[in-house]
Amino acid sequence: MAKGILYTLESGMSGFSKGQKRIASYIMENYDKAAFMTASKLGGLSGVSESTVVRFAYELGFEGYPAMQRALQEMIRSRLTSTQRIKAADSMLSGQDVLSSVMRSDFDKLRLVADKADRKDFDRVVDELVRAHHIYILGVRSSSFVAGYLNFYMHLLLENVTLVQSNAAGEIFEQMFRIGPGDVMIAISFPRYSKVTINTAKFAKDRGATILAITDNELSPLGQMSSASVLAPSEMISFVDSMVAPMSMVNALLVSLGFRLGKDVSTTFSELEDIWDAYGVFGKSDDE
Repeated sequence: MAKGILYTLESGMSGFSKGQKRIASYIMENYDKAAFMTASKLGGLSGVSESTVVRFAYELGFEGYPAMQRALQEMIRSRLTSTQRIKAADSMLSGQDVLSSVMRSDFDKLRLVADKADRKDFDRVVDELVRAHHIYILGVRSSSFVAGYLNFYMHLLLENVTLVQSNAAGEIFEQMFRIGPGDVMIAISFPRYSKVTINTAKFAKDRGATILAITDNELSPLGQMSSASVLAPSEMISFVDSMVAPMSMVNALLVSLGFRLGKDVSTTFSELEDIWDAYGVFGKSDDE
């Protein structure tokens, strides 16, 4: 599916059966709606049975209809405006228990990451962080909170970490003026991919730094630019980008980095506990 599901449908049209052509035609003309339909509903609107839709997904090379549906959803996330996304999601959430629907979606993404994550790439990212001269972290828009969270804990683990502030594009390059060989940039971006993040990663790479990506797809702009990446889908739920899976991946990176650093982490937190106690950083319960 590297070329995209719409390309696959269009290029394979001549070899499809009559029923498959009806499904493909409906998807290509209404992909923003089809991405959120059940196999039964898509079959009804295409004039075929639910089982025909499911078999069609397998014949396209997907592991089942849910996998084809995810491919459609991931594709449209980079194409639709926020207003279009809200309208598209209405068909998925309309008449349903929103709380359960959203949480099930997050659970599904966590299971997908746990099952499919590339352990070698994950270890490669940790290796690069351990040996980096300096680490720069950048994420803008909704990814800025992931970047800030990662920065908070990495500052407790390492001294050589800079969170790149993204208030103005020009200021970003001033903050990264000294980046070069031996340095690492962690670039975080999900659809709709931020041009600020992409251009900054390109600048860092041109200066000889290693790019590590936290993104949704190896074919994303950052995925193609990076030396190693960790992939976690950010689910599109109406106007919200759910960052549950990316945040879980960040937690895994932090824990793995802590294990790799070993005694240094224990010493750091022992000193911090003394400081916190001495200056009353945390409140105490009534029985303490």
